[in-house]
Parts: sequence; C-alpha cells; structure tokens
Amino acid sequence: MLVQQNTPNLTPNSKPQNPKLKSFRTTIHPNRFSPSKSLDFSTWVSQNLYKIVTITILIATVAVVFFLRNAGDSATFFCYQSEIPQIKTITLPKIDYDSITPISDTTTPYSRFRSDQWIVVSVSDYPSNSVKKLLKIKGWQVLAVGNSKTPSDWSLKGTIFLSLEDQAKLGFRVVDYLPYDSYVRKSIGYLFAIQHGAKKIFDFDDRAEIIDDDINKHFDVELTGENAKKEVILQYNRDNTNRTVVNPYIHFGQRSVWPRGLPLENVGQIEHEEYYDQVFSGNQFIQQGISNGLPDVDSVFYFTRKQKLEPFDIRFDQHAPKVALPQGIMVPVNSFNTMFHYSSFWGLMLPVSVSSMASDVLRGYFAQRLLWEIGGYVVVYPPTVHRYDTIESYPFVEENDLHVNVGNLVTFLVSWKSDKQRLFEKILELSYAIAKEGFWSEKDLKFTAAWIQDLISIGYLQPHLMSIELKRQKSIINHGDRKDFVPQKLPSYFLGVEETNTVNYEIGNLVRWRKYFGNVVLIMFCSGPVERTALEWRLLYGRIFKSVIILAEKKDRDLVVEEGHFDHLYKQLPKLFDRFTNAEGFLFLQDDTILNYWNLVQANKTKLWITDKVSRSWSTVPYDGNKDWYGKQAEMVKKVVSLMPAHLQISYKDHIKNHDSSLTICTSDLFYIPQRLVVDFVDLVNLVGDLDIHQKVAIPMFFIAMDSIQNFDPVFSKMIYKRKPSLNINITASFYSPEVPAVHPLRVSNEQEFIKLVRVMAAGDPLLLDLV
Repeated sequence: MLVQQNTPNLTPNSKPQNPKLKSFRTTIHPNRFSPSKSLDFSTWVSQNLYKIVTITILIATVAVVFFLRNAGDSATFFCYQSEIPQIKTITLPKIDYDSITPISDTTTPYSRFRSDQWIVVSVSDYPSNSVKKLLKIKGWQVLAVGNSKTPSDWSLKGTIFLSLEDQAKLGFRVVDYLPYDSYVRKSIGYLFAIQHGAKKIFDFDDRAEIIDDDINKHFDVELTGENAKKEVILQYNRDNTNRTVVNPYIHFGQRSVWPRGLPLENVGQIEHEEYYDQVFSGNQFIQQGISNGLPDVDSVFYFTRKQKLEPFDIRFDQHAPKVALPQGIMVPVNSFNTMFHYSSFWGLMLPVSVSSMASDVLRGYFAQRLLWEIGGYVVVYPPTVHRYDTIESYPFVEENDLHVNVGNLVTFLVSWKSDKQRLFEKILELSYAIAKEGFWSEKDLKFTAAWIQDLISIGYLQPHLMSIELKRQKSIINHGDRKDFVPQKLPSYFLGVEETNTVNYEIGNLVRWRKYFGNVVLIMFCSGPVERTALEWRLLYGRIFKSVIILAEKKDRDLVVEEGHFDHLYKQLPKLFDRFTNAEGFLFLQDDTILNYWNLVQANKTKLWITDKVSRSWSTVPYDGNKDWYGKQAEMVKKVVSLMPAHLQISYKDHIKNHDSSLTICTSDLFYIPQRLVVDFVDLVNLVGDLDIHQKVAIPMFFIAMDSIQNFDPVFSKMIYKRKPSLNINITASFYSPEVPAVHPLRVSNEQEFIKLVRVMAAGDPLLLDLV
C-alpha cells in the first residue's frame, strides 16, 4: 500500500495565514529610555555581575529544555519517517541462524514421547467418527489441533490434543501470527510432531475416512530402506513447455471434474496425455491422495454442477497408476489427504494472510516450487480416502484468492529463480518475492521467518540443495521408455448434467473473461464510503482482473485502500504502473460507473479505450484568453503542449486544430491504457509536473497526444451515460442494461445496494448469484 504525504499547494492568489503580520511595523520612541551612562567595560561587569550570572543560567536552562524537546520531536519524526517505508515497501527479514536457541517441550505430558509417523488433524467440534477410526491405524499417532471453535472439554483416548492454551505454552514463534478460529493453526501441530520425532506427517481432515483404514496401502510411506518400493513412476511429459499446471482428475477417470486451486482458465483442458515419461521412485516427498465421494473441488464446480440436493458421490479409477509431476509443471495440493516426508516438512507452513480456502492451495504451489530445488517432486495417488458430501454451503467469497490469483501465482513460481546457497534462505527469499507480488502479505513473510526459526529450534535439518536438477532431471528415464496410459471415462451421471467436451456455458464464459482480463490491472477510485464497499468491489471485479487497486480520499490500511485525490489522480498512476510491469494494460474506473466486463472481450487491449464517442462525456470549451477556470486550465495545457516531444505534440495538434482557443474536457471516470503507451503517459505526467491541471483536462490531453483519436478502440461508444440523472434512478430499474459495456451513473454505497447490483448484473454473468 502506498502512503503519500500531501501538503497543500499555495496558489499565487492565496493569502498569508495572518494578514496582520504583513502591516506590522516597529517604531522607536525617542524618550522611552534614559540617557546611557559613560562606563568602562570592567566597571560595568563588576556592577552587573549577578545579572550576567542569572541571565547565563537562564539561557542555559532554556537551551537544555529546547534541546530535549526537539530531541523528543526528532525521535518522533524519525520514528514516523521510519514507519513510512514499512508501509510503502516490504523488507526482507534477517535471521541470525547462529543465535537461534533450541525449543523443547516442557509444558505437556508428552515431553518424552516420540513417534515416526503422525496424523495431524484440525478439530472444531467433538470427535467425529472419522477421527475415531484413525485410532485403528497401527503405527500412527493422531494429533488433534484445536481452535477457538473447539469445545473446551474435547478429549479422545489415544489422541494427543493441543488446545489453544496448550499451543500458547509451547514457545513457538508462529503462534503470534495465527488466527484463533482457523484450521491453519495446524502449523503448530506440524511443529509439535516434528519436535517429537516425526519422519512422516499425514495431513488429514476430520470429515474423511481412510479407505480400508490403511495408510500404508495407499501411499509410499517408506522411500528408503528394505521396505521401500523400488519402482518407476509415470510422469507427465514436458513436451509442451507452456503448460505449467495439470488437472490430475483426468488421469483418474473424471474429465469434467477439477480440483480446488486449478486455475479456471485450465478447466477446459480435458485431453489426456499422449504419452508419459517415467521417473525413479524415492523422491516423492509430497504425496497427494484423491478423495472419492466429495473430492476437493471449488465452489464454482459445486454450485454449477449440482442441480438437486442430492449429495455428490464421485468415484475415481482406483486402478489407475500414480503419476508424478516434473519440474515446471504443478498440481493443486490440499491439507486433508496429503503425505509429507521429512525432506518436505519445511513446506507444511499454512499461509495466514489469505483466506482459509486458499491457504493450503497456495502452500502447495509454494512448496512444489521449492521442492525442485532439492530434487523432489509431487506424486498424485489413486483414491485414498472417502469424504461424504454433507450438502453444506461452499464459501465462494473465501475462494476469491484462488479464482483471482492462482493462475498468475503458478506462472510466477515457474519462472522464479534464486542463487541462494541454502534451502532456508531460498524459502525466505521466495516468500519475500510472493509478498512483493501481492499473492500474500508481509504478515506471511514474517510468518515464514518465524516458521524457519521454529524449525531450527526444534532440531529440523534442512535438506541439501540439488540445483543441477533444475536444469537436467537425471532421474527421468530415457525417452525410449515412454509409456502409454489411456484413462478411463467414468460415468458422470452424478453431475446432474451430461458430460460434454467442454464445461458448461457459465463456467466457459468465466474462463474466457478471466483469460482476457487476467493480466489487466483494474484501478478503481471510490468516492463513496469504502468501509462498506471496498471488499465488495474486490469480490465483484477481482474474479476477472489480475489485480484490483482501490483508491479513495482517505486511506484505510485494514481494507488495503490507498490514498488518492481524484482531481489529480493521474499523477499517482505512474507509481501504480511500476508495480505491474508485466501487465498488459490498466483500466481505470470510478465507483459510480458499473463495468459489464462480458461486453468488453472484443476490444483491442493494445489500443486506448476512452469515452470520446459517448455523447455528453467529452466536450470542447472555448476560452479566448479568459482568465476564468477554463482559461487558466487552457493556458497550462498550452504550456505542457509546448514542452511535448515531437511525436506527442504532432499527434495532439493534428486533432486539436484550434488548440489556442479551445479546451477539451472529459469526465475521465473510465479509460484504459495499454502497456505499450505507459511510457508516453508517464512522460506526459512528468511534463505536467507541479501544474494544477485537473484530471478531466489532463486525461483527454494525454490520450490525444499518445495516439490518433481514430485509433482509439470505440468499445465504450454504446455505454449508458447521463450527466445528471433523475434522483429516483434505482439500481434495479430499467436504467441498467447488461447489453452495454458500462453504465454511468450507478452509485453503490452499502451492502444492500451491492446485492441489488449483483442481482441485475447476473443477467450477464449468472455466476454472480453465488456471491449473494
């Protein structure tokens, strides 16, 4: 979040703060003092010695008081100054690896208990039948982690239970960052298990049941030693270098089902592999199981594929071979059916600054990228658990992080590189990079630093790096040993719809819109109450755009609303452009204009979009040297035009033939700037400098200078636009239309109005109804 210190500009006509000071004069009255006496210096000193001493002491006292007060002010000033960079920039935490003290369990009855194999589960209610059945599994210790929703008298014989009070006493640094009411408190359980000898951790959910009550039957529990399976594993091929993520459900017989965390733009990719490579077993440090019944699906799938109240009972091919992911290709990994081996324990950390539905997915992608650094990989296994569909509402709102960011996150992770020499340093560096990109906040960066220190404190040994493996995967078997496997096409009657070669119409549209706008940044200025609408705007538009930046007259750190002043907002845009140098373009929107994004996919993202074709949006005002507001604005425009480089000045003058006697004005509440013209825009802002040119004057001047008006994309030409609508216009009235690209004005000032807006917009995007 950017925080700007704005000082009021003094105009030539501004008055001084105290006009009386201007006319104040000092006069000397000739008879005011008596005549001076004729004294030499020594005599004068001796006669006034006590006065000199008294004055000296007084001056010294005042000086000391003044210094101390200013020292305090200086401290405050420097403290305030130091606070600003923390808001503007994210700093990389420093860890003194040589001074980390050990942490031992001195507060629980299990201080001397050790076990190699742990099942970690989060509990919010009394022990479920699923948790009770875990006790039948021999050789595995069950660890239940409580939260603020867990009954205080929770107990189950044979299970270690960590209440909130127990967790607080363990001395782990991560405790300070964890929410009280979330399953992400499992991070404490992971540390506790590692502290007590864990070599394998099975991450589990209390709503599922392990098939046949046998973990060893489904996973590769032993990777080394006599009991390890010496085999080769099918692996997705890397012939398509542009492929970064796959849907593993296709491999196991379900083409029209996709896992939570799969980017929506990849949902329609349902073809099976032409062939598979093979990889030697032994480094599958993270093992992802599949769930029958209700698999790990997102709310988009859940709501659009269920026509009745019958529970899902989806079945996967239990005979399909397990399949590995090569470096460069990722797969969604969850927190309720996943085996972690010792070499991947560092990847158990659950992010805390994202929604609970996104936390384990982001963790999975984060861990996969770092897994490549140690020569490890993820393997997906046939059904290992059965999870029953209780027909509960799926929290679409909490999945917003996934639908908005996960595709860009995967792309970023695949391209990320590091030259650090130790894994822990790479982990911290990647967390820092993710925070800078905005996929999670600085809170998770600090959480990562605490997590690393806690791992070291409990004696965890970080794996050695195998950087050579990133360039050449030695474990892959020769191409002559490629294997074919044709997945089954299991019946999909449970979906309530017939299976086709593509997903249903609504999902297809959402994927198409997201694909089109997925690398476009939306910059939105809110003139209304952001505390009641900021989250709603992000929810509405965040599903579509790469990122949504919200500006308002007053910043709000909690809502991530940045400060901006509409009259000169264009001067702030270059700083926002710098954050997204890889974005295709930037779309600016004021909150009194509603964007029907489904009608914009035909526009050219390499051109400028603005409302120049919209009646009453643009206007030309003659000024003829007048000194009114328009005249002053026009004079400043002439000055900027005179400073423009040749290509910009020619473009401007070609369109504004009478630029010496007229001023072009537009509402400037809706426009788009492609990445190719960002440099010109920034140059024009620099030319304006400190001149007080208004936004509605600067924007048309910039656009006309950057390109010929004939080259503007006319996408907004059919928008609904009124300058002064009647006061009784209602969001639900016929004033709104889903057939146009935008509607102005429609103001949303609270949650109730937002719900009305979403319901009328659902005529163009039916999936919006899931938001309300």
